[in-house]
Amino acid sequence: MIDADDFLTPLRARGYDFFTGVPCSFLTPLINKVVGASAGQGSGSGGNARMDYVPAASEGEAVAIASGAWLAGRGTVVMFQNSGLGNAVNPLTSLNHPFRIPSLVVTTWRGGPGLKDEPQHELMGEITPDLLDVIRVPHLPFPTEAEAVTPALKVATGYMETENLPFAFIMEQGGVKDDGLDATPMPAPDLGPVTDLFTGADLPGRMKSMEAVLEVLPDDAGIIATTGKCGRELFTIEDRKQHLYQVGSMGGAAGMGLGAALNVTSPIIVFDGDGAALMKLGTLATIGSMAPRNLIHIVFDNGTYDSTGGQPTTAPAVRFARVAQACGYAAGWEADGLDGLKQAVAEAL
Repeated sequence: MIDADDFLTPLRARGYDFFTGVPCSFLTPLINKVVGASAGQGSGSGGNARMDYVPAASEGEAVAIASGAWLAGRGTVVMFQNSGLGNAVNPLTSLNHPFRIPSLVVTTWRGGPGLKDEPQHELMGEITPDLLDVIRVPHLPFPTEAEAVTPALKVATGYMETENLPFAFIMEQGGVKDDGLDATPMPAPDLGPVTDLFTGADLPGRMKSMEAVLEVLPDDAGIIATTGKCGRELFTIEDRKQHLYQVGSMGGAAGMGLGAALNVTSPIIVFDGDGAALMKLGTLATIGSMAPRNLIHIVFDNGTYDSTGGQPTTAPAVRFARVAQACGYAAGWEADGLDGLKQAVAEAL
């Protein structure tokens, strides 16, 4: 059994200091130490070295957030229970793999060999190592002896830095000594305004809308475009070095934008679709709680899954700007015309 700092101190020394994830009881000592240090209230053998933590609404969202932080130059760690590994499979295979984005995954092993656990963990406990093998994420047992930490990290970071792909540690119960939580709850944000710029006109097409946004954005703005036609059309309009066309991991663009925005000062713009936004709607709460001032989240809501034949989404029942307001966004705008869209972006900047 090790102390949390036995793992975190050499991990930080190797440049891995951005953490995100979803808690598990097996992770409690490790995640408590990270949360406390991120809040500026923790201490430990690593002194006051920087550690940032973003609590994610889902495991897949956490992988996307970490990917955005990596784009901004951070070494990242994603932590979650193995019951959520299935949720993370999508971005691990369709985002990290094609884009060659590394991240250290620490997944617990509920339902592991010889462990009497709850019935919902039985099957995932049996297949956790095999599932990581299938998605080509190499893995080792989480080190539980202090002298084993450095060799394990050498293997993990060596692989990630050579292959630019994720590596995983599988943590069994009781590997890290108990550690209390030294942090205060996040304060509730003030309710931001929502500006109604509706005119009743016919909606412009997505390409014309993106062209209008590009007219307003500064040259240093980074754009992350969601999967499907959104990214393809942005590429057709203009291919800039600061554009990222997120061809997979549907719903992950907003999380990726958050991870990037928290680690740069230039504007980060997310071009999202209604179907993709609905798939990871919890990300809006994560964005609202972290409150990055340089992130602009634009949802092009045409009420359809356009890339797959125009099947309807459930977006007609949703007013995204109002949902964002309820989730803590500083401000929101609703527009149905190009002038209103440009006004909204200019005011958001």
